[in-house]
Amino acid sequence: MKPTPPFSPAQFPKTDSCFHPGFGRSWGYWPSSDDDGEPRHRNLAQQYLIESARERAKEMWVFGAVVLASAWPVVYMVVTVIKLLLKGRPLD
Repeated sequence: MKPTPPFSPAQFPKTDSCFHPGFGRSWGYWPSSDDDGEPRHRNLAQQYLIESARERAKEMWVFGAVVLASAWPVVYMVVTVIKLLLKGRPLD
């Protein structure tokens, strides 16, 4: 027998929050461990951490290249100013 729902008939939208498929049926299967006996969630977390470390390494290489490319004009300007000051030319 189905339990009486905890809502009034005038409530909108009418939803059946008391539904359950029953105790004897299983609506899905999720094995708790892999073939080697290690839990799946630990294996998934380990794979995620390995992949994120790879992506982080790639991003750091790209970031380093961008920093070097943007620092090159500044370094070139400092070297040029030092050469100019060592020659002793007037700044007029």
